Amino acid sequence: MRFATDQLEALLRSLPDPAFVLSASGRYVAVFGGTDTRYYHDGSPLVGRTLHEVLVLARADGFLADIRAALHDGGLRIVEYELSNRDVLGLSDAGPAEPIWFEGRITPLPFTVDGEAVVLWVASNITHRRQLQERLRALSETDELTGLANRRRFLVELQACFDAFARYGQPGALLYLDLDRFKAINDQLGHERGDAALCAVAAVLDGHRRRTDLAARLGGDEFVLLCPHTGLDEARALAERLAAPMVQALAPFVLGGGLRASVSVGWAACEPQDASGADLVRRADAALYRVKRASRAAVA
Repeated sequence: MRFATDQLEALLRSLPDPAFVLSASGRYVAVFGGTDTRYYHDGSPLVGRTLHEVLVLARADGFLADIRAALHDGGLRIVEYELSNRDVLGLSDAGPAEPIWFEGRITPLPFTVDGEAVVLWVASNITHRRQLQERLRALSETDELTGLANRRRFLVELQACFDAFARYGQPGALLYLDLDRFKAINDQLGHERGDAALCAVAAVLDGHRRRTDLAARLGGDEFVLLCPHTGLDEARALAERLAAPMVQALAPFVLGGGLRASVSVGWAACEPQDASGADLVRRADAALYRVKRASRAAVA
């Protein structure tokens, strides 16, 4: 079957995703498809203009490099990027209000336009896919019960904190916390109240952490507060500031004999002899258990 010219034009206009013909110098030669304003903005006003006329310098340079890489390699190049209509001069407001994540599939075309090599750049809206990936990533790094970071996320951030100390001398500290009498809370008050006590501790940590700190639940009744840019004295002061809010948060959890739930805290800072972040964790953990042996609801 051979298509007539008007049929080919109709076919191109009906492409679900916008397809741009772009020259090696970054000029928009033509645009086809992508007319559904639920997913895209009309790209036709860009025809005849250049990347550097409609985009900020860094983005235009990046796109031009992608075009030239596809032409140089002679094959398909795939890139992902985020744009909104406000980022592109000349686009109308008819279309998605929020920024869009795109997958750009760039392939050289077997002809030239005005003596220039050209590529076909098909831009597919992958916003939903990116949002799903982000939700899955967040779930993989979040403790389901408390909403704090989980052990996996903590270990990643611990490595980053230790690397900054080892390479640049940037201080870092760790608070290691344990919910005292957690087994008794579960046994006497029930597992729902045990979960509530864990969430109470988590809420205090999350509410009192600084912007650069990471609060995490390692599992069971163990929590940590990782504090980049923090020395030993600052770590101790932070631990002491947590004492009163923890007492208040755990006041409702009264056990037999008048005992109350409490939290013990140990702390440590990165030291020159540390070989890895694990050494920082071990010293903070050791400090915690010195506290627990001496008396609960204290710091060391």
